[in-house]
Amino acid sequence: QVQLVESGGGLVQPGGSLRLSCAASGIIFSNVVMGWYRQAPGKQRELVARIGSRGSAYYLDSVKGRFTLSRESAQNTVALQMDSLKPEDTAVYYCNAHDVYANVDYWGQGTQVTVSS
Repeated sequence: QVQLVESGGGLVQPGGSLRLSCAASGIIFSNVVMGWYRQAPGKQRELVARIGSRGSAYYLDSVKGRFTLSRESAQNTVALQMDSLKPEDTAVYYCNAHDVYANVDYWGQGTQVTVSS
C-alpha cells in the first residue's frame, strides 16, 4: 500500500520560512517523480515543484529563488524548503508521487501553509 506522509506546515509571518517533508512508502522510489502541489481557496491545484530520480527539478515561476526541493533516495523522502514566504503562498500543500512506468499518481493528505501577519 502506497503512503505519502507529509509534515511541516503551519502559520508563518511574511518573509519567514517553512520546511515541508514527505515520506513515501510502498513504492519503488526510483520509479517516481516526486512533487509538491498546492491549492488555495477558490483556485485550482497547481504544481509548485517536482524532482526526478536523477535530481533534476522544476519550479513554478512564482517560487523560483525562494523554494528549494530536495530528494533523499536513501530515506524515500523529499523536502520543500520555503523561504521568503508571501501571503500568496497560503494554500494546502500536497505531496505527489508520479510513477512514470505505471503512469499512476499518489497523493498525500495535504498540509496547510498560512502566511500572514
